[in-house]
Amino acid sequence: MGMFLGKIAVETPKYTVVEKGTNYEVREYSSWVVAETTYDPSKTRGGRDGGFMLLASFIGAFGSSDSGEKIAMTAPVITKENESGGEKLTTMQFVLPANYTMDNVPKPTDSKVVVREMPSRKVGVITFSGSATESLTKQKLEVLETALKGAGYRITGEHMLARYNDPFTLWFLRTNEVMVPVEKDDS
Repeated sequence: MGMFLGKIAVETPKYTVVEKGTNYEVREYSSWVVAETTYDPSKTRGGRDGGFMLLASFIGAFGSSDSGEKIAMTAPVITKENESGGEKLTTMQFVLPANYTMDNVPKPTDSKVVVREMPSRKVGVITFSGSATESLTKQKLEVLETALKGAGYRITGEHMLARYNDPFTLWFLRTNEVMVPVEKDDS
């Protein structure tokens, strides 16, 4: 995936830093296009990461888009948990390179893969290294939420886990981020 000793050598979404403080950074991202799939991790091989092969297949590791076009791998891979009808589901997203818009992105041939545009938005972020286990992610989310609230931000949606390295990167060299959409209350 174009990594050398944990350095991220692939394209990542562009953003501007709005504010930085202890345990948080607020970023403004412009819109981007993602390929995503939603599944029940308890019934999917690979659990939380069960959508990876499906999305890798779409971006052209195996060419399962209508154009057979190979799309470059980017970072991060984003996962978020959600509930639907009492089921705990995971949505995994691959961020597509910036040259893709909804007008030129190849259409998935697998109905489990959806391509959509994420609107531009502000997110609060905490960056951490290591293996992004569920317990470590939850711990970082709590630290981030406390820091953002202390800085006058309101959290406006579910958190996301962004992982920047491939599974072959040594765990202690991995870069991860917990992100939450935020708004600042202008008093």
